Amino acid sequence: MYFLKSAIKDKGTLYMLKSQVKSFRNAVRFLKTRGEVLVVGKEVDPIYEVAGIQKALDGGPCLLFENIKGYGNVRNVGNLFGKKSNAASLFGFDSSREFKLSCRKAINHPVPPRMVGKAVCQEVVITGDLDVMSILPVLKHTERDGGRIMGGLILVGGEYFKGGRELSFKRMNFRGKDWASIKALRGTHFGDLALKEHRGTVIPLTVNIGAPPAVLLAGGGGSLHAIVPSGVDEVAIAGGLQQAPVSLVKAKTVEACAIAEAEWVIEGYVDTAERVWETDEAEKIGKFGAAPFFPEWAGYMGWAVRTLKFHATAVTHRKDNPIFYSPLARSFEGDNLVTIFREASFLELAERLYPGFVQDVNILHGVTAMSGVVFQVRKGGAEEGFQRNLITAAFAASPTMRMVIVVDDDIDIYNAEDVLWAITTRCQAGTGIIKGAGGRRIVMFPTDILGAHGDGADFLTEAGIGIDATVSLKAKAHFERAHYPVDKIDLKKWFNDAQLAKARSMQSDYGKLLGATGR
Repeated sequence: MYFLKSAIKDKGTLYMLKSQVKSFRNAVRFLKTRGEVLVVGKEVDPIYEVAGIQKALDGGPCLLFENIKGYGNVRNVGNLFGKKSNAASLFGFDSSREFKLSCRKAINHPVPPRMVGKAVCQEVVITGDLDVMSILPVLKHTERDGGRIMGGLILVGGEYFKGGRELSFKRMNFRGKDWASIKALRGTHFGDLALKEHRGTVIPLTVNIGAPPAVLLAGGGGSLHAIVPSGVDEVAIAGGLQQAPVSLVKAKTVEACAIAEAEWVIEGYVDTAERVWETDEAEKIGKFGAAPFFPEWAGYMGWAVRTLKFHATAVTHRKDNPIFYSPLARSFEGDNLVTIFREASFLELAERLYPGFVQDVNILHGVTAMSGVVFQVRKGGAEEGFQRNLITAAFAASPTMRMVIVVDDDIDIYNAEDVLWAITTRCQAGTGIIKGAGGRRIVMFPTDILGAHGDGADFLTEAGIGIDATVSLKAKAHFERAHYPVDKIDLKKWFNDAQLAKARSMQSDYGKLLGATGR
């Protein structure tokens, strides 16, 4: 393994690279210039080894595997979005706040895609005697996995999505050479169109692997349906983020479109009248939640269910060393794929409800991307109580939500310890804790599957916890923050640069925050 150091110093060249990150491989190239790619040259097995390396370096560098056992010239990339700063840098942003504001702008100002007649994703077309698993190095993540599972980014459009285009990651297990299970849940766009609106029909779609970064983020599943409803063109939202149209090309074998710049495309269809179990073991048992599947985003093993069947009709790909993309569901990358547009959606929701009230939104990794959010608010004289309405709205907008926290604008919502301090010192259990309304949740946690007392499934759950950790305006005078005179002293009077650097390297992130603010 070795790090690729940046050989590019010219700012104009770096700007050009940023502006040209419209494909997955260009994104990897750009991160190489920043020294953010760790190349794995030795042979690595897609069974356990790739996932094990990715997890061991979770939240670290992008990983480029150049020698995949059994897969010739195919490369593999993981942890592309392992660092949120890397994701922001791909679009020329220095901070995650700038990034999320740009995503919010993209939601409100989409750029429609353009159709092309020829695409790099179709340089090689395979249609006869398909054996998808022999072509793609799909990972087996753990020894408990029910198979080699992939997260496929599907694209469904036209009449099957009310005239718009749907992008979403779906877990898939190719149990046959040319067919796979594909998970669909009510409450998701694809689940609703396949299980209700177009039930009993055949839905053509494409699975796009190694799509441009903006497309991956738009399809990450974080956008709220209240903000990005069924029928919206999510490919156009991706275009808004990259500030240029995403190129689409007609599929070769089905009436669907593919992402022209993708590394790989699996073409096919879902016959919504068919149901299959996700694993061989689950089929033998014949019971939901009895056979393990693979690690899900919530941090627990996912369990196999009976779901839809995807029929592959073609595999197309780039000719030059195509790259397989393997994000782990439970990882920093998995979270970051979701949180960018999710934070933007919550900002938009809050602004539509109470303009100017919410200053910022953050999703801490510890609460998982789909189940928690922290709002930073600034209350005026007539706004007391808005924070509680906001908590209720957040639960209503997201069926996966489990914890909503609201803090004042003197709290650093990017620092979990500062948020915990606000909860500890400002939240009163009798009035500041708000239980979920008991609405229907998307089942992803063991408590949902087993029920609150382990005695059966509990789809109508009050598992959600809202925390009002803001200071009451009436009592504000009693909450004066302590302030040590850090702004009145110059440490260089007593310490040289080397001493200061060493001392600060010994401080925790929270210590640095308190030291900078004097609190």
